[in-house]
Amino acid sequence: MPPRLEFGFDGKTLIHPSQIDTCNAIFAPTEEEVSRARAVIAAFALPENTGKGVIKVDGKMTELLHLEQAKQVVAVMEAIESLSA
Repeated sequence: MPPRLEFGFDGKTLIHPSQIDTCNAIFAPTEEEVSRARAVIAAFALPENTGKGVIKVDGKMTELLHLEQAKQVVAVMEAIESLSA
């Protein structure tokens, strides 16, 4: 887990627009985190996993909690991308 999340930080309140790029660089999910999140979402979406509370993704036990976290990671990245465009 990235240090920013280990310490409970998932965002920042900004007082000036010049801070946006720096904060996005620090708090945005990494490509690896987004890729893993998308893999988790895709795995739970498979017909054979419908209704399951626990599955394996890339050999790791993955629960519905991880699915919700994965959706949040992707949502944060999509929000940053849409605001950066």
